[in-house]
Amino acid sequence: MSDWDRTWPAPAKINLFLHVVGRRADGYHLLQTVFRFLDYGDELRFTPRDDGAIVPATPLPGVPADSDLTVRAARLLRECVGMGAGVTISLTKRLPLGGGLGGGSSDAATTLMALNRLWSCGLATAELLELGLALGADVPVFVHGRACFAEGVGERFTDVTLPPAWYLVTVPAVAVPTAEIFRAPDLRRDTPAIAPGNWQPGMGGNDLEPVACRLYPEVGRHLDWLRDRGPARMSGSGACCFAEFTGETEARTALAALPASMVGFVARGLDLHPIPN
Repeated sequence: MSDWDRTWPAPAKINLFLHVVGRRADGYHLLQTVFRFLDYGDELRFTPRDDGAIVPATPLPGVPADSDLTVRAARLLRECVGMGAGVTISLTKRLPLGGGLGGGSSDAATTLMALNRLWSCGLATAELLELGLALGADVPVFVHGRACFAEGVGERFTDVTLPPAWYLVTVPAVAVPTAEIFRAPDLRRDTPAIAPGNWQPGMGGNDLEPVACRLYPEVGRHLDWLRDRGPARMSGSGACCFAEFTGETEARTALAALPASMVGFVARGLDLHPIPN
């Protein structure tokens, strides 16, 4: 089967912790976090075009084509290598917008990695990482492709080894704008930094949770329900929340107990991105 005929995965990520440790002079927040991928996410297919156009076959509601991260990623890659190839991008969307699971960033990273191969661009991972950072702070980790401790604005990585785990992820019926959370005056921005080698699974919290729960009480309701069953976190800037379990059976038992007013899914934690570097 040709690579043009295959489906390319764009996995979700969760933040096992997320601290805001400072702020740069240009306003960007300095973060520390641990990213882990999940075996659940979006899927993309790419179809070559002869007219040089880059076209989303499945436009996202309310997202103009010029703002679509997959379109922007394809255009940026094409500009970088100086070619005129066209492509139609088909996206099967499972990850919620504004959910903190990295859906748009993962889609952009998969577009970069897939088209780098399909167009025979030959860019190295380090070059794709630079393109990814130009698209958004969460894009590089998907290109990096490994569970890792991330610092800075999310572009410096130290790989970590994590124990096997399953997750129940709940999806509150709200979309949380990342910018709104980061500009909140009550956001904590001075959590003491952790040396990457000192971090252990279970350490830390999510500094963005209090703001998200204040602005979007539904997020707090989901966290309260999950915490009755064990340690729980909000992922990224929200809205999705998760609880960790050692086995699939325990995670699925918790999923079955979800109230009718909540929705969620169970996924296994991954140490490596499903598209190898």
